[in-house]
Amino acid sequence: MRYVSTRGQSPAVGFVDAVLAGLAPDGGLYIPEAWPTFTAEEIAGFAGRPYHEVAAAVIGAFAGDEIKPAALLEMCREAYATFNHAAVVPIVQIGPDAFIAELFHGPSLAFKDVAMQILARLYDHVLGGQNRTQTIICATSGDTGGAAVEAFRGRKNVKIVALFPEGRISEVQRRFMTTAAEANVACVAVQGTFDDCQAIVKQTFQDQVLRQAVDLSGVNSINFARIAAQAVYYFTAAVALGAPLRPVNFCVPSGNFGDAFAGYVASRMGLPLGRIVVATNSNDILAHAFEDGRYARGVVQPTISPAMDIQSASNFERLYFEAVKREPVETARAFQAFNEAGAIDIPPQAFAAMRELFRGVGVSEDETRRTIVATLNETGELIDPHTAVAVAALRRVEDLDGPVVVLSTAHPAKFPDDVAAASGVTPPLPRGAADLAERPERFDRLPAETETIKAYVRAFAEA
Repeated sequence: MRYVSTRGQSPAVGFVDAVLAGLAPDGGLYIPEAWPTFTAEEIAGFAGRPYHEVAAAVIGAFAGDEIKPAALLEMCREAYATFNHAAVVPIVQIGPDAFIAELFHGPSLAFKDVAMQILARLYDHVLGGQNRTQTIICATSGDTGGAAVEAFRGRKNVKIVALFPEGRISEVQRRFMTTAAEANVACVAVQGTFDDCQAIVKQTFQDQVLRQAVDLSGVNSINFARIAAQAVYYFTAAVALGAPLRPVNFCVPSGNFGDAFAGYVASRMGLPLGRIVVATNSNDILAHAFEDGRYARGVVQPTISPAMDIQSASNFERLYFEAVKREPVETARAFQAFNEAGAIDIPPQAFAAMRELFRGVGVSEDETRRTIVATLNETGELIDPHTAVAVAALRRVEDLDGPVVVLSTAHPAKFPDDVAAASGVTPPLPRGAADLAERPERFDRLPAETETIKAYVRAFAEA
């Protein structure tokens, strides 16, 4: 299995090199040269199997012969043993043909744990075998950082720097990063937005001298292993609801588009899907892209669903590459134009290809709040604001046939103030995180300046 860059100016690499690099040297994103596929019989065979076995099968299809199946199976077993629910991703019914897939039973109470726990073990396996140490840098709009720190803290072969926008994530989200005491973890409150943090990460990767000096890697959803791991719960949820004998729809709260793109990946692997509804808050760049055909950056609006306060969705480049029939010159041109002018007019044929699977819905703050309380009253389920965005979007889409699964991306206790204000109920933290507010924090504050943060990363890596 080989991986190519969406911008076509970097050589194809294997799975391990794509995972350890994160971003391609030409600034593009790695994507498989050809999509691995399952037969309908193989997909049906996932029914009732332990989650870690399905994960090993799906991720193994992308790893090829670079990781031995027995080793990958054991890594998956260890990764998902960290979850506090035996099903790992249980499904709860909230209405006729409407379901929630709870992705928040991992150590940091967010869907990012599903991918990050296996990614950390992949790094350990590969770097240990190479007697190599890497420095990871990640930007977070709330949940990626906590999941990454939780997964990589204390690991011998990795140092991790997590960047988060100061004042734009919840206290619980922040504390899942900043209370880590291990020496291989550094957290930075950046005086800017998530898009600033994300841009700094991309610019840091383009500094080839620094990249080589500290052996830089990234674990944001730019890392294809994250996407492969997230595709797993599309299979498990869909099979539980009748796939492959009938298509299943998904409604995904999305900011950086990785979680929704994982559904596209599952469909390319042979999973029959109906529609993927991409639900956004008032930062609705993706909703407009899928409804109007114009991908245009606006000003980031702070909301009560902060992990989606994004106006530049990294993984959209992967879908664009696919929709323009894998033309790297066109993809590079389009995203250079986006970086400079902040907008892309999606070519008509590419837009039509995207619309075969995706729909977009933007949801207001008032609608999000109303949905939290309505869902509690109607179903007894207390949901976080991100999940509420998706449930609200689902109620506005009328042409979905068959079951619909809402991806519930975070535990409501990660946003206790906003959930309580909307519903009148304060969600308690699960037992394992009950003392989070009492743990001491450790982080640094820096301006949103690329050179300043690059110097910080180098000093931390070399300390």
